[in-house]
Formats: sequence, C-alpha cells, structure tokens
Amino acid sequence: MMFEQLKSRARALKKEVHAVYLAAKDPRTPWFAKALISFIVAYTVSPIDLIPDFIPILGYLDDLVIVPLGVALAILMIPPEVLDEARENVKQAQGPERNVEIVGTTLIVLLWIGILAIIYRLITSASFLTGN
Repeated sequence: MMFEQLKSRARALKKEVHAVYLAAKDPRTPWFAKALISFIVAYTVSPIDLIPDFIPILGYLDDLVIVPLGVALAILMIPPEVLDEARENVKQAQGPERNVEIVGTTLIVLLWIGILAIIYRLITSASFLTGN
C-alpha cells in the first residue's frame, strides 16, 4: 500500500515538473523563473546526477531534496494563470517527455564536460605543477 502511495506521488511530481516546464516556455513567465525551471527540469529528467547514485546516502538525497524544493520554488515564481494553463496542457498531452529528457541529458553532460575540462586544465597547467 505504501509503495502505491509513493508511485502515485512520483507520478504527480513528474506531471508537475512537466507543467512547470511548459510554463517556462510561456512569455509571461519571468526570466529568473525560466532559469530555475531549466535547471530543475534538466536535472529531473537527466539519467546523470550531479552526485552519482552509487555514493551512499548523498546519491539519493540530492534527488529527494533538490527536485521537490526546486519545483516548489519555481511554482511560486510562475504567475498562477500561466501555471493553470500549463497543468491543463499536461492533462491533454501524450508522451512529450522525450524532448525534455534529451535537453536535460544534454545540459547535465555539458556541465560534467565543463567540470572535467577545468580539472584537466588545472592538472596540466605549468603553474599548478611548479607551485607558482
């Protein structure tokens, strides 16, 4: 019974994330809300996490904290009429999550590539090796 409740809540959160994503495309949504929404949607649908799931506790804790708090904050930033329209569109839509998944995966992969490039640059720079 408890597992079914968790599944139901996960589905509801996924629909809410989709509605927030649709609201971000609306010109009535402020730019700062769009920036937060872009990060949250990308993080939510990406199969790659900032903290990998194999790291004990932290790997799952980041998903359990970042996503719900980010969605809640984004909902507060979106004008109510825009969010209501987006929720209605989610009810009528069928299968649009694939495009969001591709964008999310791409953003997280680019973030990791950037981090790795910075680390590589630090390691290979002469000033790092000589201590200057």
